[in-house]
Amino acid sequence: MSVLVVDVGTSGLRAAVVRPDGEVQALHYRAFPPSSPFPGMVEFDAAAMAAAVLEVAHASLADGGPVEAVGITAQRASTVVWDRSTGEPVGPGIGWQDLRTVFDCITVKAEHGLHLAPNQSATKVAWLLNTFDADRARDLCFGTVDSWVAWVLSRGEVHVTDHSNAAVTGLLKPDASGWSTSACAALGIPATMLPSLVDTSSIFGEASALPGAPRLAALVGDQQGSLVGQSCVRPGQAKITFGTGGMLDMCTDAAAPTTGNRTSEGIFPIVAWSRHGRCTWGAEAIMLSAGTNVEWLVDDLGILASPAESHEVASQCDTSDGVVYVPALMGLGTPHWDYGARGTMLGLTRGSGRPHVTRAVLEGVAHRGADLVEAAEAGTGHTVPVLRVDGGMSENPTFVQALANASGKPVEVSRHTEATTIGAAYLAGLAVGVWSTFDDIADAWEPRAVVQPNGRLDRAQWAEAVSRSTRWIPDLSALDF
Repeated sequence: MSVLVVDVGTSGLRAAVVRPDGEVQALHYRAFPPSSPFPGMVEFDAAAMAAAVLEVAHASLADGGPVEAVGITAQRASTVVWDRSTGEPVGPGIGWQDLRTVFDCITVKAEHGLHLAPNQSATKVAWLLNTFDADRARDLCFGTVDSWVAWVLSRGEVHVTDHSNAAVTGLLKPDASGWSTSACAALGIPATMLPSLVDTSSIFGEASALPGAPRLAALVGDQQGSLVGQSCVRPGQAKITFGTGGMLDMCTDAAAPTTGNRTSEGIFPIVAWSRHGRCTWGAEAIMLSAGTNVEWLVDDLGILASPAESHEVASQCDTSDGVVYVPALMGLGTPHWDYGARGTMLGLTRGSGRPHVTRAVLEGVAHRGADLVEAAEAGTGHTVPVLRVDGGMSENPTFVQALANASGKPVEVSRHTEATTIGAAYLAGLAVGVWSTFDDIADAWEPRAVVQPNGRLDRAQWAEAVSRSTRWIPDLSALDF
């Protein structure tokens, strides 16, 4: 009883067949980067995305054989609007990083008291409607990428999303009990556009566009997929995915929140997953730039040939020799939420060389990881005993050791760099009986490596460096979403 997973990320998409023992086979990948026609705008071609999804899904099934079910996981909050009768997208798909609606968020807060961020879907939907259907004459559908993929795989029979994706749109009630009519009214979004809500792990249709029409059995946001994929299914268990940015997600199983706004610690409530009509809640802390900082060393400074070289170069020195780097290329997320902070390097001397700068960058991202852990612990009351990690930077031994030393916690490295795929497979498999309970998922965890702290990075010096990076662009620092 194998599961096909369709995993649509920000810069590429993949399909793979996951076996009952958790092994990933028949993996097919397609690069699918978004475009940026103007600064701050991030778009994608939803029709081309649909074609690429079908291509990789068919290829994986041809290699991997029949499957019992399909799980879908995708970048969250990216927005597609399409015509219900034709299935044709209306305007571009708008990526979650898109900032074209920053001032719309400010206006909505001032006029209606709604706290919306430009990375959520709500104002993106309103922008697409106002731009391409101002008179509201057409029968249109809105969906995040998971919803769009489910529509495509079901040949237009299914228009759904799950609670883990819906909760980051800005259009769901804080307790996830249904869509917010007040938010829709404030933005002029017809309720008829919205997808039906289904459980994250549930059978909700058939993938009739695929051979054998396997059952559609899971929808999950990418970060929640990674959380489940790293078997963080018990309260207090947490993971960080270090990709372009960094996302800490923790399972809390707390009571439903009364607000979706971030806490004083700079974290957000999230729906980790829903099953049998019940939401399991979690918390999320966000690092705006992680791997981006290593790419900066490669693409812009030119001091590294590839991101992988950062480990070798940083290993040429035992310490950064006092050089400290604050990775705030796009501002600081949790716990500061200062969009006007900027990347800062301190402590340079005539003796500071390429190894010191490279190590400082890796250690800076590690310090930010420790910041996320501390904020999540303070905001939830849970202590994280062991930190689990995936994403591209998890393959860098120097970085992982720095993370252990900054956080003071053992770090377990996922066997799968992209644990999201495994999480979607687990959730689909639960719905069709490949796995019986979340205990099975907890017991399946086998890290590739366990890295213990072997020293301590100077957190007091780090805090001083962060204070010097903040409020660099006052107008941006004043923004509060």
